[in-house]
Amino acid sequence: MNIRKLLKKILEGSHNIRFSEAVALAEAFGFKLDRVSGSHHIFIRVGFPELVNLQEVDGKAKPYQIRQLLKIIEKYNLKLEVEK
Repeated sequence: MNIRKLLKKILEGSHNIRFSEAVALAEAFGFKLDRVSGSHHIFIRVGFPELVNLQEVDGKAKPYQIRQLLKIIEKYNLKLEVEK
């Protein structure tokens, strides 16, 4: 799925987001996978103060973690870096 279409889908309130889509969204905003601790996939952005934590449950991303990612994007006015 196109990142812009995915972002629109999330902003419209969809809670049916695949884990792979959540990862693609985080990476499109410049986050890179730093480590995996159990089911927690921790993403960082160089020179950035906050981490992004995503978990996969039955192939889906947890809705509250998607909301946290969106809040970070909005708080720091992040722009898309990668267009997939």
